[in-house]
Amino acid sequence: MAIKKAIKHMLISTLAFACMNVTVKYLENVNAFQIVFFRSASSLFFTFGFLLKEGIPILGNNKKLLIIRGLVGVTSMTLFFMSIKYLSVGTAVSLRYLAPIFAGIFAVIFMKEKIWPLQWLFFVLAFLGVLILKGFDSQLNTFGLILVLIASITSGLVYIIISKIGKSEHPVVVVNYFMVIATLVGGVLSIKNWVNPEGVEWLLLLSLGVFGYYGQLNMTKAFQTGKTNQVAPVKYVEVIFTVLFGLFLFNEVYSFWSLLGIAMIIGSLVLNVFYKTHKGN
Repeated sequence: MAIKKAIKHMLISTLAFACMNVTVKYLENVNAFQIVFFRSASSLFFTFGFLLKEGIPILGNNKKLLIIRGLVGVTSMTLFFMSIKYLSVGTAVSLRYLAPIFAGIFAVIFMKEKIWPLQWLFFVLAFLGVLILKGFDSQLNTFGLILVLIASITSGLVYIIISKIGKSEHPVVVVNYFMVIATLVGGVLSIKNWVNPEGVEWLLLLSLGVFGYYGQLNMTKAFQTGKTNQVAPVKYVEVIFTVLFGLFLFNEVYSFWSLLGIAMIIGSLVLNVFYKTHKGN
């Protein structure tokens, strides 16, 4: 019963994040900094509300790490939103999921953690998927690819920082710091390029925070309810949802090679989750 509930939460999470991704894609006339601002500012309503309601100290304990996490996080988010302007939304999301690989590499360098030989094979297969995407998909924009790869690297670094923070901070405190910093950074950087939203664009911009918050909330509930090896692979359903949205809403075309590359990336990461969990038992 618990696993069904956990999978349900994760599916809701993936759908929420997929909706956020396609909303960003739809807002092609709004610059990425402005999107970061609205996505973050609208989430503060939920995070501040929760912290105040529960009486949780907003400033937290590890202020330095929380600020660093926020700065690295907003860098990753901004670059990812920028990449969506140049890539099909499904491809951008798939490439962003390389973050766990970079997190694993950072863990070896900074935290002296061990990566099993078979995991390196999964990592290599995932990167081969990237090479197939770039080498055989003529529609793949090089600049967009660079943006999303840097976004994945910085996202992997976020994982390490969160690991360093550990359980010393409430999860919503960590998210709240991220949203506050992203709101400030996005707001300042969008001043010179501000575009006044029109009509439905206001609703779409405000919806980014709602999708992001409920995506994060349900993902957290999923990991709290079920086992990691049962729940984590379901997270990659976000790619399927996003590809389908791209096909039906934006008429995006995915060649055989692009689908093969995406399948190799996601398949390798799913195998890594199963293998890592098995070795940990």
